[in-house]
Amino acid sequence: MVFEAREKKFGSLNAKVLVLNQSYEPLTLCTVKKAVILLLLGKAEVVIKDSRKQVKSVSRALEYPSVIRLKRYIQMPYKKVVLTRKNVLRRDGYRCGYCGRGDLPLTVDHIIPKAKNGTDSWENLVCACTSCNNRKGDRTPAEANMKLHIRPTVPSHILFIKNSMGRIEETWKPYLYLS
Repeated sequence: MVFEAREKKFGSLNAKVLVLNQSYEPLTLCTVKKAVILLLLGKAEVVIKDSRKQVKSVSRALEYPSVIRLKRYIQMPYKKVVLTRKNVLRRDGYRCGYCGRGDLPLTVDHIIPKAKNGTDSWENLVCACTSCNNRKGDRTPAEANMKLHIRPTVPSHILFIKNSMGRIEETWKPYLYLS
């Protein structure tokens, strides 16, 4: 019980912190614990802090970092999001591209079926509930008389940072191009 009160007062070390590259471009999310370690090692600096919460040690108290910036530029070898089933579901918001429902078991559907030379690409894959996927079968949406309600595109890595957050802190929005 005492631990819970402390947790609410001081916040959790597992809370999320937005990590920016030296160029202020969003890289990833990390925990407060990892952010504090980067700060103490001199590898990052605080851009925005949450003055309502603190991380306390025996000798000092630090305000919670909300956004940190790395002091050295990190060259990203690629910013492509890997094409996986999980990432297709994440891109489509865990909703069927045909009926829009998210409360049913979901699969990944080829818009142009592989039997008709459809490829495994971001533009040809869409999240579909099992009933819509079975109804569509081995046909195109037009042949099955079904309308696709979303336009599948290649996602950016920033979209995946936003999706993995749950809720977006107001202070992060300028760095995630949401202002």
